[in-house]
Amino acid sequence: MKSTVLIIDDETKLAGLMARIIGLEGYHTLLAGSGKEGLRLLEREHIQVVLSDIKLPDVSGVELVKELKEKKPYIEVICLTAYGTIADGVTAIKNGAFDYITKGDDNERILPLLAKAAEKAELQYKLYQLENQLISQHSFEGIIGQSRAIKNAIELARKVAVTDTTVLLLGETGTGKEVFARAIHYNSNRKQKNFVAVNCSAFSRELLESELFGYKAGAFTNALKDKKGLFEEADGGTLFMDEIGELPIDLQAKLLRVLESGEFIKVGDTKTNKINVRIIAATNRHLQEEIQKGNFREDLFYRLSVFHISLPSLNDRREDIPLLADYYLKEYTAKMNRKMNGIDPTMMEQLEKYNWRGNIRELKNLIERAVIVADDDILKADLLPVDLYGEQESLLTVFDMATMEKNHIRKILKHTKGNKTEAARLMNIGVTTLYRKIEEYHLG
Repeated sequence: MKSTVLIIDDETKLAGLMARIIGLEGYHTLLAGSGKEGLRLLEREHIQVVLSDIKLPDVSGVELVKELKEKKPYIEVICLTAYGTIADGVTAIKNGAFDYITKGDDNERILPLLAKAAEKAELQYKLYQLENQLISQHSFEGIIGQSRAIKNAIELARKVAVTDTTVLLLGETGTGKEVFARAIHYNSNRKQKNFVAVNCSAFSRELLESELFGYKAGAFTNALKDKKGLFEEADGGTLFMDEIGELPIDLQAKLLRVLESGEFIKVGDTKTNKINVRIIAATNRHLQEEIQKGNFREDLFYRLSVFHISLPSLNDRREDIPLLADYYLKEYTAKMNRKMNGIDPTMMEQLEKYNWRGNIRELKNLIERAVIVADDDILKADLLPVDLYGEQESLLTVFDMATMEKNHIRKILKHTKGNKTEAARLMNIGVTTLYRKIEEYHLG
């Protein structure tokens, strides 16, 4: 089935003739005699292309183009102009029309033009759907939790999202700072532009400068061509700078310039570049303490913390743990194509009591691991990684070989009552190797 075409024209005979011609090509057609009627049909029907007369009884067709595109950005509008109104057709294109046709003179252009407009509208509709899915995926409604602490954070984020204000997100590792940053972006007027994230602790000083600001060809060895930095990639959108407390002090000065003037200079360049980027920064450090130590610029801190949001730790929102655990259980059972019927009450009780040093990320990792190793359809408490000493290791490290080795040596030493020669024999390693491991893991 071809696209649906809406014809808006108060000349009913001409509109009817055009509908028959278009219908013979396989298009589904709708007719409206006024701008208001056309807008009502647009709300009710899935329309790809609008053919609209410039002269309508209730509204200017030129202005109608704006309203049509505002309501359904993916549709294409072709304007029908009479002799002497070509200037209106040109203005309509400036307002977002696909093209214009002069009545009586361009009849042979209608079908080819309609085909091109319909093809473009279909592609734009697919992109529109993807964008809406992305916006829905990163909505504030998608942030899980009913506790007062998380609701307060969400309310603040909602309020600041509709502004262009710089935001500083504070909270422990794993509290969902990037989740909040994305929600702020996708609920702002920048949502159609890029959201770019960078972890300031993941790069050396030199590499981070190049990543953020880009460089000119020849700026250093292997810089064979110009490279856009993350600020340019985020132009018009949002740059999320995670672990901002790790930003080297000299790069802090360059960031301050961007915040104050929207200007920066690429590595190896002398020309100033202008950008329009919203900064959302995040840290788990106490920046005011870093200022006292000389590690962070005070002027940058005040510029970043115009609006700050403190995200609660999981220990401060324990009532949300069942909701989060159930959510991740559903997520991982779907990914692994497993059928699970929930979490045993005893295990849930353990989860609610645990000291979550890794916060939501740690809980997420635990549920993933539990789903992998579970033998039946209920997650039970025996799936929790608890060692023989009753101490729960950070669940972020359950797959870490060094942690497993450390725990194993500690258990064997307890079994042998500290006899290192016997422990080495049981583990089939040399005594020298055992002493080295004891020193490495501070088990002595």
